Amino acid sequence: MGKIKKGYKKARYVVYQQTTLDPENHLWTFIGSFVGIGLIGYIQTKLHEFAAEEQLFLIGSFGASAVLVYGAAHSPLAQPRNLILGHLIGSFVGVSVFKILGGMEWLWISSALAVSLSIILMQVFKALHPPGGATALIAVIGSDKIAGLGYSYMLSPVMSGVLVLLVIGLIINNIPKHRRYPYNSDFTATDGMLKKYPRRLLLSWHPKARTFYKNKNKKV
Repeated sequence: MGKIKKGYKKARYVVYQQTTLDPENHLWTFIGSFVGIGLIGYIQTKLHEFAAEEQLFLIGSFGASAVLVYGAAHSPLAQPRNLILGHLIGSFVGVSVFKILGGMEWLWISSALAVSLSIILMQVFKALHPPGGATALIAVIGSDKIAGLGYSYMLSPVMSGVLVLLVIGLIINNIPKHRRYPYNSDFTATDGMLKKYPRRLLLSWHPKARTFYKNKNKKV
């Protein structure tokens, strides 16, 4: 019964957090993703002169990362380690599979193998980042120009795009008081977060919030 009650309280907190409109938070999410994706598109256009179809593939992978880095900055999947290693692993596996099996001739096998191996390696290195699977897939199904990059695909456009997302994330996500990137679990119970959510709702579930208020009252 206790576990059910605790799960219910946690669900209330998550539902409240996900359904509450927060214009300030939405604004910073928009600014971060707009600047990050915009810079990636500009760099790819100028540096590689990719065609529209090639840019669509690559920006699609980074678009998924942008959702995590700017829209869910406190998610474990969005942290810098996951972002960097996830894309590095995905790009390495994708290029390796393409070189071994080729592209279109064994497309269904190479695509499935690239994504599956990427997921396993990300789990092994504790750096799970879902868009990394897309990065691996792009290396297999991409155009001849992407295939021609070989392992340099890992450095550019992959790592160049990752660094753009990371740098913008480190800047934008640390401007508002209620955001921190990289995420620190102790931040959940700081003043910035407590201002965003009702004291009673937060205290009903999060143990660190209770500790924070307890220590704060002692100081007073």
